[in-house]
Amino acid sequence: MTENNEQIQSAFLSNEKQTTGSYLREYLKRVKSGDLGALPIIFGLIVIVIIFQTQNENFLTARNFVNLIVQMAGITAMAYGVVFVLLLGEIDLSIGYVSAVAAVGMTLLLREPGGWPWYLAVTVALIAAAVIGVLHGWIITRFQVPSFVVTLAGLMAWNGVVLILIGNGGTVIVQDKVVIGIANYFLPALWGWVVAIIFVGGLAFLQITRTRTRRLRGLSSTPMSIVWMQIAGIAILTALAVYVANQDRGVPFVGVLLVALLAGFSFLAYRTRFGRYVYAVGGNKEAARRAGINVERIRVLVFMISSLMAGVGGIILASRLRSVDTAAGGGNLLLNAIAAAVIGGTSLFGGSGRVSSAVLGALIIASVENGMGLLGLSAGVKFVITGLVLLIAVLVDAVSRRGRQQSGIA
Repeated sequence: MTENNEQIQSAFLSNEKQTTGSYLREYLKRVKSGDLGALPIIFGLIVIVIIFQTQNENFLTARNFVNLIVQMAGITAMAYGVVFVLLLGEIDLSIGYVSAVAAVGMTLLLREPGGWPWYLAVTVALIAAAVIGVLHGWIITRFQVPSFVVTLAGLMAWNGVVLILIGNGGTVIVQDKVVIGIANYFLPALWGWVVAIIFVGGLAFLQITRTRTRRLRGLSSTPMSIVWMQIAGIAILTALAVYVANQDRGVPFVGVLLVALLAGFSFLAYRTRFGRYVYAVGGNKEAARRAGINVERIRVLVFMISSLMAGVGGIILASRLRSVDTAAGGGNLLLNAIAAAVIGGTSLFGGSGRVSSAVLGALIIASVENGMGLLGLSAGVKFVITGLVLLIAVLVDAVSRRGRQQSGIA
């Protein structure tokens, strides 16, 4: 029995070496055919860092790194929901003011005297945001109206609701320490390392378990050597991020919240029937319908997720600013949230993208805005540069898609 086990292990290791080589060759083949993955984002981020660091030496400081995490948190949360909408090939233009409705509603419920407990105020605000998403989805599916039109109407309507809720108050201060702490609390150094270990350990467990399960079922899987390299790379980046954050105030609690949301929505997208249905509907709606998928229900649920995460983003932004006002949900918030998902690699054509792309895209957007802020550039210049970054991302997506089609890669 021992000899048989040793033979099986030897054969397994030999097969893994061959598989590793074929995996790398296949990866290079996909890159050449236009399936660039995260490479454009990584390259763009390197360029951004070099440009802004050479122009302002404060860009790569620990304090600015922590600031960057807090600044990108709101649009990242919103972009998680946008990814699901884009996977269907739809659009949601209402998320900016839906986030404001949730933030303003929560803030008013917290207002003294007689303010609600924070957990009730936050829950009611998020439920209201989710109901708005269900309403949008129901109108879109019931009357077969383009999502662009419905959510554009929502953009204007919910903007009006925000103005009505605030009334003549102008600015309303958030009056709860717990809510303020969402974006303004920083973990002690030790707890930062504990969270990092839990994150890397959990990721390693899931990746290894998934790979072994696929092998036992005879399905294609990533070679274990590649899996270990990926885990090692993430562990190094995580450790570096915690180390740098601890040189300043520590790891922001909102950063941990973003990671938890990323894990939850990644599981929803890749490990559940609902997630598979979302990709199927986005890839080919009619084929999904013929396969027995309730397409309209999936669309409604996706718009609910989009509005719910807009509400989460709005609460994070209110916590960061410690207040809400009549301008809440406006400005470039909508642009940044959608741009984060698109720049991160989620296709505008539907059926292609990952939840993690929202983090990468938000990091690009926040880095550009942060760097331009350090340089003291005007709002007009910021809009122009952000628009150009978004245009480049869309062009890369279109070119990559055309390359994959010509090469016969889905």
